[in-house]
Formats: sequence, structure tokens, C-alpha cells
Amino acid sequence: MAAMEWFTAPDYWISRLVFQRALAAVYLVAFLGAALQFRALLGERGMLPVPRFVARVPFRRAPSVFHWHYSDRFFALWAWTGVAVSAALLAGLDSLLPLWGGMLLWLLPWLLYLSVMNVGQTWYSFGWESLLLEVGFLAVFLGNDEVAPPVVVLFLLRWLLFRVEFGAGLIKMRGDACWRKLTCLDHHHETQPMPGPLSRFFHHLPKPLHRVEAAANHVTQLAVPFLLFTPQPIATAAAALMVVTQLWLVLSGNFAWLNWLTVVLALSAVDYGGTAPADVPATAPLWYEAVVLAVAALLLALSYRPVRNMLSRRQVMNRSFDPLHLVNTYGAFGSVSRVRYEVVVEGTADDVPREDGDWREYEFKGKPGDVRRRPRQYAPYHLRLDWLMWFAALSPGYAGAWFGALVERLLEGDRDTLRLLRHSPFPPDAPPRHVRARLFRYRFTTRRERRETGAYWERTYVREFLPPTRLTGSS
Repeated sequence: MAAMEWFTAPDYWISRLVFQRALAAVYLVAFLGAALQFRALLGERGMLPVPRFVARVPFRRAPSVFHWHYSDRFFALWAWTGVAVSAALLAGLDSLLPLWGGMLLWLLPWLLYLSVMNVGQTWYSFGWESLLLEVGFLAVFLGNDEVAPPVVVLFLLRWLLFRVEFGAGLIKMRGDACWRKLTCLDHHHETQPMPGPLSRFFHHLPKPLHRVEAAANHVTQLAVPFLLFTPQPIATAAAALMVVTQLWLVLSGNFAWLNWLTVVLALSAVDYGGTAPADVPATAPLWYEAVVLAVAALLLALSYRPVRNMLSRRQVMNRSFDPLHLVNTYGAFGSVSRVRYEVVVEGTADDVPREDGDWREYEFKGKPGDVRRRPRQYAPYHLRLDWLMWFAALSPGYAGAWFGALVERLLEGDRDTLRLLRHSPFPPDAPPRHVRARLFRYRFTTRRERRETGAYWERTYVREFLPPTRLTGSS
């Protein structure tokens, strides 16, 4: 990296600008999802209420402002503040402030989201939550228009991107044998958590192309990351290849903001050919250098645990090693399901629930339900309930903490819960008398079946997931 002095890299002026604005957009989506979904998931009458969580989990294990005070109105204010701050960063407000002010402005969404995630429980147990916090913490120290981006922070961003990709590649090779045989993608496009509009197309690609997909994935995750630490333009080419791979994943499914955040990280490694304006000082303030170097030393020391995890034969995915989520380990799909199961939730107004009664199906926004409905694109927006329903279909154990509460809210006609759904067959003022859940096997229809039936899915009943249930004390 060329530089005015050893500490800064003026050639990456545009790289920082692109990275910061893109990260602000991801923050915006994350806070918007929190603001719109929290009441039913985490609110005072939510499925996993925050007050109940903070009563049993100490602050030191899950630092959050909500340990000191919680109300639904306060959480809403907190989340919408995150939306506003993210929008301000997206508009470039940090560049209009002094260096210390810009750093504080970037610190604010990190603190806001940390408080949300640390009380989010199962709803916030995904790897991209920690990834957003880790990336967001590094963004605090990238500086603004008063100084060229620090070399050490740019290195840490590449180090994080390396761990994201290389860790994901290792977990695949150590996990399911189908990754080593290059056959996982014969199933993955169909069985992934939330298929997108093109997932059925990808699933029906010829099997030799699935082998090419899997092999390309291994190259991108196990070999290309090392090129991030080579001179330009090789590092830019490596980052560009990662961007292309992530956009392929965006087209083939819905993975919230995981792919987009990985793209944001890769963009920070691209050399766009610009340089810092002539009026930018050649040296950074001494206090800034001291802070950045101290933080870098801390993060490199904390990297010991994720590196040890990557090298271990017992590698785990998506693990945070400290309550601030400063340095984490990542990975996805160490195993791939061969069969897709879906939990279908139904209600009836009948006083006596009969197998052949008038059962009406609840429709979710993202997860498959109606076989004639084409999958939608929602990423980078995260439909948390829909994702957890996929895990519930894998095993009832994943649903133990919240599924009963979901059924109870449906029986009550809870408006906040119904807003999480695409369609409820019962209005809030006339909820069902009984709710049940059944497990179905889903598969994509063939091209011929699609032409004949108009359906995107074919489903087969497997077993009862939850017997007909009603509210306690109802007659």
C-alpha cells in the first residue's frame, strides 16, 4: 500500500468511502428489522420477552442498556434511533464532523445494535449478527475526511474477510461428505432455509453444473482468501472474485445480510485508483494513531481463539468468544439437508377439532407454504420468525422455547404476531378456537409438473407436529 506515511494509506480513500456507505446501508436494514419485528418476538408480551431474559442473565454476560430499563416504547425508540443514525451515516454526516466526532457517530450504531443483539436470544443467534458488530467496530477506527484510512484497520478488515471465507470453507470440508464429493448443491438450493425466486431454477441446473458450483465455492473460500494479503492488483482481483461469488449466493437464496456484508468487506480491499485530496494532512493526529494501534493490538490478541477454532478438528460455526462480539468465528452449512421439511400451521373455528374439519392455513412471508406461491426475495431484510420455522422443521427441539408462545398468540389473535405473517385466515377480533401444526415434506416441482399444475412445490404429509391446541380455560 502506498502511503503519505507509515500509518495511513491514501490510495484507499475511495475504498473507505464505498465501504462506509455500504456498511451504513446494512446497519439501516438491521435496525429497520429490529424496529418492525421486536414486539412479537421480544416485547413485553413477545414470544421470548426481554424482561424475562434480563432477569435471569447478568449484565456481564450480555451487556445491554435493557438491563437497566425495558419497555416496548423504549425499545422502539432505541431501534428507530439506530435507523436514523444509519441513515445519517449513509448520507455522509460523519465526513462533516471532526475526526473524533465521526468516530463517535460510527460508535453509536455499534452500541445500539450490541444492546439489541445481546437480549435477542434465539431470534438473534445468527452468525451475521456478530459479523455486523465486528465489522461495525472496525468502522469506528477508519476515520473520516480529516485523515487517510489507517493501514492497520484496512488489514484487520481483510483479516476478518479471510476468517469469514476460510472458516466457512473449512467447516464444509470437515463437515458433510457431500462437500468433498461436490454433490451438496444437488440438494442445497431446494433445502436451504429460505429459497428465493431463482432457487428452483438453480436446483434444476444439470448436475455437472452443481459440481462446478461446489468446486468454485471451495476455491473461493479455501484458496482465494490468501490472495487478499498480496500486492495490488492481485488483492483487488481476489476481492472481486469474492464479490461475484456472494452475488451468486444472493441470486440463489435468502441469507439476510450475510452475503451483502461479505460484499461490503470485500469492497474495502479493492483499489479504486483514487487518492486522498491534497488538503488532507500527511500525518494523522498522535492521539488517533495511539487509539488505533491499541485497538488493533487488542483485536489481534483476541484473534487467538477464532484461529485456534479454525485449526481444530472440532471446529464450530458462528461462535462469539466475548460478550462484546469483537472477534468471532463464522461458517455456514457444515452439513446440508437432503430433504426439505416444513411446519404448516393451521387454525379452525370449530368448537370440536376434527381431522376433516375446516382447517385454514397461516401463510408466512418467506418460508414455503402455499405450493402455488413463488418464493420471494427478502434478503438483506431478515425474517426472523420464518428462519426459526425452518429450524423447527429440522427438529422440534429448536422450537421448544418459542413455538408454544407463537401458538398462544395466534389463539389470542395478537396483532403484533399477525403482522409477522403474510396472511392470517382469521381476523384479530375473531381468532381460531384451535391451532395445530403438521409436518410436510416439500420438493420443487419438475418443469413438467410446473406446466401442468402451476405449482412451484409438491408437498407430502409426514406427521403431526403439534396436536390441536386451544387456550387454557376456553370453553
